[in-house]
Amino acid sequence: MADFMSFGEIMLRLKSPGHERFFQSPNLEATFGGGEANVAVSLSNYGLDAGFISALPDNDIGESAIRELWKFGVDTSHVARQGDRVGIYYLETGANQRSSNVVYDRAWSSICMAQPGDIDFGAAFKGAKWFHFTGITPALSESAAELTMEALVAAKENNVIVSCDFNFRGKLWKYGKSAPEVMNELVKYVDVGIANEEDCQKSLGVTADVDIESGELDTKKYEALSSRMMELFPNLSHMAITLRESKSADHNGWSACLRDKSGFYLSRHYEMTDIIDRVGGGDSFASAIIYGLNAYDDPQQSLEFAVAASCLKHTISGDFNRVSVSQVEKLMSGDGSGRVQR
Repeated sequence: MADFMSFGEIMLRLKSPGHERFFQSPNLEATFGGGEANVAVSLSNYGLDAGFISALPDNDIGESAIRELWKFGVDTSHVARQGDRVGIYYLETGANQRSSNVVYDRAWSSICMAQPGDIDFGAAFKGAKWFHFTGITPALSESAAELTMEALVAAKENNVIVSCDFNFRGKLWKYGKSAPEVMNELVKYVDVGIANEEDCQKSLGVTADVDIESGELDTKKYEALSSRMMELFPNLSHMAITLRESKSADHNGWSACLRDKSGFYLSRHYEMTDIIDRVGGGDSFASAIIYGLNAYDDPQQSLEFAVAASCLKHTISGDFNRVSVSQVEKLMSGDGSGRVQR
C-alpha cells in the first residue's frame, strides 16, 4: 500500500513533432500522461511512496501505460483492469502568438465507463496518508463523478488528507451537469485546494474580480480570492493558486500564492522564456505543494518548492516532471543560470 495515492486517468499522449501543426508531417510522438498520473510520478521522483488508482483495459496498450508508471516506482496495484480502451489526447505545441491545442479522445475509455463499486477504495486507502484528485475526472462522465465521490468518502473514513486541483476543462463537461454543480459537493471533502487563475471561477463559480484573460496579474485580487475560498469552504486548511502571466506561448511569468489558517504567502516570480512544454505545469505544482507541505515546516518554503518545481517542468518535454528534490532546491536557492554542471 502506498502513502500518497492519486486517482484519475492516464492517457496515451500523441503529439505532433516539435512545433508542427497536426499532421504537417505523418508522425505523432507517443507517450503517456494525465494530471493525476503526473502527480504520482512526481511524488515518486521526490522519494515518496506513491500509488495510482484508475481503470485500464486488459490489453497491450493498458499494460504499456502501467509499465510506464512502474518505471518511476509508482504502485499500480489498485488499477482495475477492465473496459475496452485507453483515453487519448492529441497535442499541438504552440509558438509565439499561436496557442497550443489539445484535442481529447476520451469517450468510452475504461475510467469513463467505470461504475461505483468497481474499485476497492477502502483497500487502496488502508494505511495511506494523502489522497489527490482533480476536477478532470468528474468531468469525464456522470459515473466517473460518482466514483470520485465514492473515493472521497472512503478517504475520509480512513482519515486520509485530501488535496484537489480544481482543474477546469471546458471540453470535457458534456454529460448534462455543470462543473460548479458537481465540484462544489466534492470540494467539501478537500483539505488542500489547488487552482490556477480560472479554476475557482469556472469549476466552482467563485469570483473575486480577477480578469483571467488579460495576462496581467493583480496579486491583491488573488489574495482576496484565496480568502473567499477559505470562507466558502471552511474545511480547507490550505488554498494554493498559481499565477501565470501568458505573454506568448513561449514566454510566461510564473509565481503562486498560498493561504493557510495563519496567513497569506506570495512566492518568488520566475520569468520563463523559450518554454519547452507547459502541459503538466499545473500538475507539477500540485505534486510539489503536496511534497512541500509534508517536507517543510515553513509554508513559505513549501510554496517556493512548488513554484520552482513547476518552473523546471516547463523546460521538460512530456507530461512528467523529471526532476529530483535536490534539483528543485538548487533553483530555490537562486541558481537559475542554466550553466553546464560539470
